[in-house]
Amino acid sequence: MASDAQPDDDRQWSLESLNKAYQQGYMAGLTGQPNSNLPYTAEVPGAAWEAGWDDGHGQLLRQQKSA
Repeated sequence: MASDAQPDDDRQWSLESLNKAYQQGYMAGLTGQPNSNLPYTAEVPGAAWEAGWDDGHGQLLRQQKSA
């Protein structure tokens, strides 16, 4: 995707907003929600959410194995 085709919100993120996206993704993964529930359309916050989902889902799987 060309940089001029990026939505404006993809260029306006902060560490706080990325942390929030990560935490939302983590909780989604931890509670067993599918990663197709990605609530972000912008690439950078979406990547933070997906990273959180991966970590949360991994934690969920570890908890299930030890139960």
